[in-house]
Amino acid sequence: MTEKTDFKKAVDAYQAGRGEFRLVDVPDMRYLMVDGHGDPNTSPAFTAAVEALYPVAYKLKFASRRELGRDYVVPPLEGLWWAEDMASFTAERDKSRWDWTLMIMVPDWIGRDMFTAAVEQAGARNRPSRLDDIRLETLSEGRCVQTLHVGSFDDEAEVLARLHGEFVPGNGLRMVGRHHEIYLSDFRRVAPERQRTILRQPVAAA
Repeated sequence: MTEKTDFKKAVDAYQAGRGEFRLVDVPDMRYLMVDGHGDPNTSPAFTAAVEALYPVAYKLKFASRRELGRDYVVPPLEGLWWAEDMASFTAERDKSRWDWTLMIMVPDWIGRDMFTAAVEQAGARNRPSRLDDIRLETLSEGRCVQTLHVGSFDDEAEVLARLHGEFVPGNGLRMVGRHHEIYLSDFRRVAPERQRTILRQPVAAA
């Protein structure tokens, strides 16, 4: 039986502890990506992005196992979030002003030809409306600070305020990249109070 790689266990960048801020050097990683704007709770584009990403991710997994003999657990959904005024993530939480990129990590042994084939296969029947918006791109984050949040997304504000206002400046750092969330729990199936999310912020020396 082919050994199955679980990147949540194998990659250090997917490790975080609740109640602690941890500095980690994140390697360059490749992702399936779809962009959008607006409140994730009400935006049809957000739902459509999720519905487009997963079929391609699973087509790639099955192709990897079948063609390369390398099986893996499909990594968790992730998201980059930003806005013109970053206070909308902490004090205001005005989700209508948020921009986002939803992502699923792709192993580095997956070639672009396999990605193209997976997109075509995912559109063969019940074609997702945002399938053509998916791209394969490398994300370079480097030094980051991250923590594990357990609970509703709406309860992130206090943690983010501490990260942005206390830990980052208190350690001689500055924020340089987009707010990054890794959804270890499937928010479509897990109750809000039990959701486990890694909150990540790229940083550099102040």
